[in-house]
Amino acid sequence: MPIPKNFSTPNRLSAKERAFKQIQEWIIDGTLQPEEKLNDAELAQALGVSRTPIREALQLLNVQGFVEMHPGVSTQVTVVNKEDISKILPPLAVLQALAAELATPVIEQQTIDSLRRINTDFAQAVGEGNYYSALKLDEQFHKVIVDVAHNPYISNTISMLQAHVRRLFFHKSIILTSASVKEHEAMLQAFECKDKETASSIARNNWLRPIEVYYSNLKENQ
Repeated sequence: MPIPKNFSTPNRLSAKERAFKQIQEWIIDGTLQPEEKLNDAELAQALGVSRTPIREALQLLNVQGFVEMHPGVSTQVTVVNKEDISKILPPLAVLQALAAELATPVIEQQTIDSLRRINTDFAQAVGEGNYYSALKLDEQFHKVIVDVAHNPYISNTISMLQAHVRRLFFHKSIILTSASVKEHEAMLQAFECKDKETASSIARNNWLRPIEVYYSNLKENQ
């Protein structure tokens, strides 16, 4: 089980939280491959913690669908099913739409202006084919809206689903296009008009469209 030697994690997290975030990141970006068996002793040594927080982190990753635990046998990274895009994005779209609806009456112009700058950077990244940067900017854009909605139940669930979206991106299921740039701007205009129905609808469609893009590309490549 190859583990990178050069990596950094936030210092203010508990050992379990640090272990969870780092192992999850390795699974998402493919450092730890699907079906790869995980050794808690090796992970503990690499992360500089005891085996207990590693086991706790693996249990949480098991609950979230990133690893499979077979007590007394093995723990391994789950297989990536690219077509899970049809299972992950619809509930995420509903939550993002609700966040946009809740944010509309209270979002300030200063925040909208900040979102517009993020969208400009996002457009540039997509145009240059820098899709990883585009992904991070897209996440940042939507996180601002979710934060404005100020509902921890929404934000916590979105965070978990977003991690799976990120994994699908690294496995070529999520494809970012310039269509999102226009949708983001339309959402910002809806915020400025305090039109929560339109903002919600655009947010929902923005998260559902990648499903159509995925299957369209799949059909073209058959």
